[in-house]
Amino acid sequence: MSGAMRGPVRTGLPRPAVALGRRSRAVLLAAVAACAACGLIYELVLLTLSASLVGGGITQTSLIVAGYVAALGVGALLVKPLLGQSASVFVAVEVLLATAGGLSAATLYVTFSFYGTSDAVLVAATAILGILVGAEVPLLMTLLQSGRVGVDARGTGRVLANLNAADYAGALLGGLAWPFVLLPLAGQVRGAALTGVVNLVAAAVVAGLVLRTRMGRAAFGAACAGLCAAAVLLAALLVAAEDIQVTARQRLYADPVVAAMRSDYQQIVLTERGDDLRLYLDGDLQFSSLDEHRYTEALVHPALARDPQRVLVLGGGDGLAARDVLRHPSVTEIIQVELDSAVIELANTRLAGLNDAALRDPRVEVVVADAFRWLREHTGPGFDAVIVDLPDPDTPSLGRLYSTEFYGLVRGVLNSGGLVAVQAGSLYSTPAAYWRTVSTIGSAGLAATPYHVHVPSFGDWGFALAQAGPQLPEPALSGRAPELEFLDDAVLRAATVFPRDREPQLLPPSTLDHPRVVTDLRQGYVG
Repeated sequence: MSGAMRGPVRTGLPRPAVALGRRSRAVLLAAVAACAACGLIYELVLLTLSASLVGGGITQTSLIVAGYVAALGVGALLVKPLLGQSASVFVAVEVLLATAGGLSAATLYVTFSFYGTSDAVLVAATAILGILVGAEVPLLMTLLQSGRVGVDARGTGRVLANLNAADYAGALLGGLAWPFVLLPLAGQVRGAALTGVVNLVAAAVVAGLVLRTRMGRAAFGAACAGLCAAAVLLAALLVAAEDIQVTARQRLYADPVVAAMRSDYQQIVLTERGDDLRLYLDGDLQFSSLDEHRYTEALVHPALARDPQRVLVLGGGDGLAARDVLRHPSVTEIIQVELDSAVIELANTRLAGLNDAALRDPRVEVVVADAFRWLREHTGPGFDAVIVDLPDPDTPSLGRLYSTEFYGLVRGVLNSGGLVAVQAGSLYSTPAAYWRTVSTIGSAGLAATPYHVHVPSFGDWGFALAQAGPQLPEPALSGRAPELEFLDDAVLRAATVFPRDREPQLLPPSTLDHPRVVTDLRQGYVG
């Protein structure tokens, strides 16, 4: 048989590029959308972890976003010499991206738990993921244009328009999927891993249905092997995710973790060793059962000195403040405003023995709402006392609850002659934040008297007692106050005296426009 009669010789080399058919273009554009969704989710993973691990504020958020965008440009430039092998390179990029993105959350979490910081890994992850995502668009544009003859500027514009439309639509899906589906249902570690799996599936579909004819046999085999290896790795992560998190989480806490969950707002961890039960929110200690009575009594009972009937508690979802308020005989009604329903659930279950089931008392009305918004929308009767028991303002979202505007809203719901007590943070570790809070309360038309007590778990802890008008209130206890474990009038009088190395400071207030207290708090911790 002559050579002219034989079939084509298979050399293992890629076939000459032929323009994609309508179906292949549709598959490729669907892959564009899927990859865009995954790329945006990877960026959101980094932002979420920055917030949950180190309380990432506007500075860290800006650095991640700016770094990621800059890395997109770097990736687009780096891939230019490889556009001649666009099919093989695209699959390789997707394998690397799915692996790096899928492992990102677990790597950051474990690094933070072992070393107390994950800044270097966060920077590296931002750069790597950004570069890989940035390489996608030039590769996809090349694949869409490949084999098309006589394409003019208008045709190129149409291709680019379709590519951008698919890219932006995918980004929208990714932006919605992370906060509403992946994060609440799977958590950060599994959510990132599942995103990597989606990335791999998209790459596998494109490789099998669109790019197979454009890749040599060896290249296609390598692509399949890479996809399978990455899939096995991510599958193993999905199986081991819970064990990884438990092990890493336990390293963050000195005592055994007895409960842990991620709510819509924060990581909630409960530890227990003997009689010491401790609550942590996003890694910050909220109380120790051994000495919480010192903190709670110092915060609550000075505000009850005038025997109030209606009391508003902002924050304090653990129920400890409400417990002590209910001990006062004059109190007939408490409105408890707490943002996180998961904390309320914990207060009513595992913490019910500690808080005497205070939030189930018929005199207590629990409102799950943002304190700022609730104050702004409140139209009912005012309150004889307000207790502000909110977390330290280490993020801008918490900083708004320590602003002039917030305390102005507090003043607006306070009845004539009413008192406000505010937990104001560590006098020793973050003195600027403490005195900033006192000054901010004063800027809202509330005369504020600072005082502080020693809480072994926290150290020297500061509070402020305030009332409307120019007259400073004097911290005291009601004659009807129950017998307390720690606080009495002599302790309160001493609490208004400050040492020379922590003398009062008059500072500009923290506002919504300029949340100075957030900066103060972070600088204090660093120093």
